[in-house]
Amino acid sequence: MSKLRILGEFWRFLRVRKKFWLAPIVFVLVLLGLVIVVTEGSALAPFIYALF
Repeated sequence: MSKLRILGEFWRFLRVRKKFWLAPIVFVLVLLGLVIVVTEGSALAPFIYALF
């Protein structure tokens, strides 16, 4: 299953079930995950992990 298809299914779920409040939560979780992955090998890693 492609990533775009998963996003499309998630968007359809939000529209049909009227659960638009889930979108910001998922967006923040994905953003935090990307920050952790991107800074994993850098000198910022100890400071990022200290936040959690």
